[in-house]
Amino acid sequence: MTTGEDTEPSLWPDRAQTSLTAPAPADGTCLEEAEDLPGGLTGSGGASWESTGSVAEVKENVQLPYPSLAPVVFFWLHQSTRPRSWCLALVSTWFERVSMLVILLNCVTLGMFQPCQDLECHSDRCSILQAFDDFIFAFFAVEMVVKMLALGIFGPKCYLGDTWNRLDLFIVMAGMLEYSLDGHNVSFSAIRTVRVLRPLRAINRVPSMRILVTLLLDTLPMLGNVLLLCFFVFFIFGIVGVQLWAGLLRNRCFFDKSVSEYYRLDETDDVPFICSTTRDNGMLHCFNIPKRRVGGADCELTADNVTDLVFKDPPHHGCVNWNLYYNKCNASEHNPHNGAINFDNIGYAWIAIFQVITLEGWVDIMYYVMDAHSFYNFIYFIFLIIVSAQ
Repeated sequence: MTTGEDTEPSLWPDRAQTSLTAPAPADGTCLEEAEDLPGGLTGSGGASWESTGSVAEVKENVQLPYPSLAPVVFFWLHQSTRPRSWCLALVSTWFERVSMLVILLNCVTLGMFQPCQDLECHSDRCSILQAFDDFIFAFFAVEMVVKMLALGIFGPKCYLGDTWNRLDLFIVMAGMLEYSLDGHNVSFSAIRTVRVLRPLRAINRVPSMRILVTLLLDTLPMLGNVLLLCFFVFFIFGIVGVQLWAGLLRNRCFFDKSVSEYYRLDETDDVPFICSTTRDNGMLHCFNIPKRRVGGADCELTADNVTDLVFKDPPHHGCVNWNLYYNKCNASEHNPHNGAINFDNIGYAWIAIFQVITLEGWVDIMYYVMDAHSFYNFIYFIFLIIVSAQ
């Protein structure tokens, strides 16, 4: 039997049937992702907070302007408390667009910087670029502080919970270190190198670019097998090169009864004359050295028929072919290209192999080896190029 009085329906689920998660910590840490809450209290980012079940507290949570963010950061800053409310309004409106424009301006100023000409920074051009750099650093520092006030610092949904924000923090801290050490006679070369990371901040501002970079980074572990195969190719070909040609690219034709003077095609020895010893079957020997030329004519005389007239007037009385006496093929102390190209150990062999697979100057390396060892060494280089091109 009814009393006739209408019973007011309950607006909120029974406390016994509702399981809400714990209240947001008051220290600014962000909240973990939770299940959907009754009454549509799930934050847009999946973050939620817990209630004791009272209607007043649930209604207060519903009225939060940013449900996905922590209600309280730094122990006392609520979402409606100034200056956090201002920072939240900035971050959610036009602040990101201005930040993108500053990043583009930073790309232009970095491209215009000339370190070789602006060592002392006395020119007007350098002063203007330095002023822009100071403004850009100040903007990035203010942006970091604003985001920390708006989001909090520690936690999955807070400022340091994002990898790109940690990159921003590193760039700002490096800039602070540079300014703090200014005037202390300290080299800033390594610190200023961090400036080149500033354009990477644009990745965090363009969602599509951020997705592409994230996908690219996610595919890097899949390249492990490819890198392992490349290492295997380098290692095998490097061992073969060391076993066959270690020390051979040092071979030079030394002057008779001399231990230091050897034949050079030019004074710089940029194009070395690499000879083959008697135990090898290379393509060049010391007797292949061309005749000495004086005044456009070949020298035909030997040391046995030298007279005073030969030295006084070589064009009319002939000249001595001293190249004839570079007849001993021995190992010197120099390798081609200032010692960069050789197969003396596995490390230098890898450098030579890398240059070969880049197809930049690989023919010269092949000719050096063929001159010193054997004509059939070309098979090694052709096979290396075919394997590396796959």
